[in-house]
Order: sequence, then C-alpha cells, then structure tokens
Amino acid sequence: MSDLPRKAVTRTAKLAALPLSFAGRATWGLGKRIGGRSAEIVGRELQQRTAEQLFKVLGELKGGAMKFGQALSVFESALPEEVAGPYRAALTKLQEAAPPMPTRTVHAVLGERIGGNWRELFDEFEDKPAAAASIGQVHRAVWHDGREVAVKVQYPGAGEALLSDLAQLGRFARLLGPLIPGMDIKPLIAELRDRVSEELDYALEAQAQRAHAEEFADDPDVVVPDVVHQGDQVLITEWMEGVPLSEVIAHGGQEERDRAGQLLARFLFSGTARTGLLHADPHPGNFRLLVGDAPDGPPDAWRLGVLDFGTVDRLPDGLPPTIGTSLRMTLDGDAEGVYEMLCAEGFVKPTVDLDPDAVLDYLLPIIEPARAERFTFTRGWMRTQAARIADPRSPAYQLGKQLNLPPAYLLIHRVTLSTIGVLCQLGATVRLRDELTSWVPGFHPDEGKGGLEEGGTAAGA
Repeated sequence: MSDLPRKAVTRTAKLAALPLSFAGRATWGLGKRIGGRSAEIVGRELQQRTAEQLFKVLGELKGGAMKFGQALSVFESALPEEVAGPYRAALTKLQEAAPPMPTRTVHAVLGERIGGNWRELFDEFEDKPAAAASIGQVHRAVWHDGREVAVKVQYPGAGEALLSDLAQLGRFARLLGPLIPGMDIKPLIAELRDRVSEELDYALEAQAQRAHAEEFADDPDVVVPDVVHQGDQVLITEWMEGVPLSEVIAHGGQEERDRAGQLLARFLFSGTARTGLLHADPHPGNFRLLVGDAPDGPPDAWRLGVLDFGTVDRLPDGLPPTIGTSLRMTLDGDAEGVYEMLCAEGFVKPTVDLDPDAVLDYLLPIIEPARAERFTFTRGWMRTQAARIADPRSPAYQLGKQLNLPPAYLLIHRVTLSTIGVLCQLGATVRLRDELTSWVPGFHPDEGKGGLEEGGTAAGA
C-alpha cells in the first residue's frame, strides 16, 4: 500500500480542513488589527501563513492536490515580492519533490505491471526514487542493454485520488483566489479534472513522448529522451542528466537565465508546429538544462531537456492561425480588425458589445513582449499585469469580465500564461518576437496586411 492516502474520506478531511484554517487565520488577523497592528502588515502575514499551509498539505497529499499546487506554483511571480519571497521555497519544492511511496509498493507495482521477473529486465535498479511528482515517482536504473533509464511508477489509487482532490478543491476555489491576483482558480481546477484520464494513461504519454523524441532527434536546442518500454502504470524512458530549471531560477547567472528562457520560448512554439502536440505541463520540474561536456562553458551551447508528456493538447494543424493573426493585428493597432476576429472566434459573445479601442488598450500591455526585439520578463512586470486585471477599480478588470475564453483555447491560454510565469521567475531577456515569427501561423508580416513595428526596447530590466 502506498503512503498516498487512498481513502477519499482521509484526503477530503485534510483538504476540507484548509478553509477552516483560513477562516481561523482571518479571525487571528482581525485580533491583531484590533491590537493595533496595521492592516497591511497583518494582511501580508495572513497571506504568507495561508500559502505555507496550503502548499504543505498539497505536497503531502500528492495526487490531484499536488497537481494543482504545481499548476499554481508557476504563477508565484504575480505575487507582491514581500509576500512571495518568504514562501517561494515552499512553492519550488512542489516542482521537484514529494514524499516517496514505500519500496515494497514500488516492487509490487513493477511485478504486477511488467512481470514477476521484472528484475531481470534491469542490470541495476535504485530503490530510492530520484524524483517524485503528483501521480508517480521516478527511479534510476540500468536497462538490460546497458542504457541508463528512468522508471516512472504510478501511485496505486492515483486516479481516485486525483478526482477526489480536484472535486474538493473546486468546492472552495473562491477562498484560494486571493493567493494569485488576477487568476481565476475555478477554471484551472476544472481543466485539470478534464485531463485526468490522459494524465493516468501511460500509453498516451509514451506516444506523445516518442513523437517528440523522433522530431527533436539531433536538434541543436531541444532534447527529448526516447521511450524504452511502456506498460500499464509503468513508463521507462532514457535517463537524462541536466541542471533542473528550478536551480537556474534560484541560482543562475543572467546569461544562463537568458539562454534557458529563450529555449523555453522556442520549445513552446516550435514543439506544437513540429509535432502537432502542445506540451501542456510547463512547470520548472519538467525541464533540464543540458550543459554537455563543458559545464563551465558558455550558456549559448546549452540545450533544453524536456520531460513528462502526460498532459498534451493535440493540435494536428499547429496553433490556430487566429492567435498569430490577432497578435499581429493588435501590434499594428487594427482595433476594428482585432475586435471582429475576437467576436468571430467567440472571445466576445454575441450578447456583449464592447468598444474596439478599449479592447485594444486592454490587450496591448499583455502582448508587450511580442512588440520589442528583446523583452526582459520580470516579476515586477507580471505583478503589474496581474494587478491591472485584478483590481475592480481598473477599466481592464471591468472589460476582462466581459470577455470569454472558448474551450478550444483554454489549454493553450493556460500553457502560454504558465510559460510566461516561468520566464518571469527566470528574469530572462528573450527574443520572443523571433520565435513567434518563426513558428506561429499568421504572425509573420508577410502572411497578411501590415507589418510588425521594428525595434523596441527591453522592458522591466
């Protein structure tokens, strides 16, 4: 039996206790204010304590709780620095580790899923997991042909736990809203629930990973380890050494951050164009920087290693051309054209009537990184955007409430937003416009009327 609490009542009790704790903490905060402390200071302490407990519980439960925590963690750059700083480490822990399941459980799953003689398939097998995540953990091993491999073993009861956790989290999503300004938590949880069956299906994951490994074989910028063997609840792939992206975020120099950010942006857009699949889980734990034989060499020789293809969006024709075309038209200042396209695609419902110029003013700050030749993604820029959209007194907030996100764009939107969150964590200066021009249909000036504004300066440096 895994140490992942499998009974729904056990997991529900742990998650259900969170809103009660939040309420108790609010009462504590009120008492502090009555005692003379400023509302601002008490508010920061309240948010910090709430986040610390939330991510502690999510990490312990694994399953859907931790999956939600990982999805949320990439948005920490939207938080005020005085709040984000103290518990950033707690968020980062979710991206790289979780409590492991017992060795006997791992052996039992391997015996059941790939055969009682499973040990004969390996020259070596390390019982201590090399990594643990939301629905499975990874063990390092040597395959019988001498290749170093990563053996991903799914937690028993992971499916039940995922659904139970996300259902419970959905019930008090409103209480989690203040943690990430401008982020609507409920649709995020709903989208994670919709992806549960795919996340649990290692055959689908193996198929997606093989497609990427084949397409990016010998690529100068991106490395995807190939699949060695796949069984029910067990996935074995080539082992990949590398520096975790979270380490670059925490300790990297600026050149390293810039290289990591450029590669991340390149993979986001080129991967879909080249494979017809969108890697839909872009938290830092799923990326490595491969430094080759010269770890002290220039970062411009680094490559990006990509892991975990359990969640993908299938886009056989690549990203919808509407995305690139509307981006280019917005940069060209074509308010009427952009508004017409948004209406046609369902971003503006027929019952809603908006001012095209106001819509353009709403969009331009968000797509600022696409205007400049080089753009520096910073936590400050992310916080500014989040505050602008989240402040009920802001015109952007009022307009944003009237826009709609069609289902076909939901996952694309979340992946793009998550990737931008990671770029802001990196503080990377990225030539984003180059990647959009190369890989996003409709964005290149030659694909339609008008053109992009040349030049531009890095923002938020």
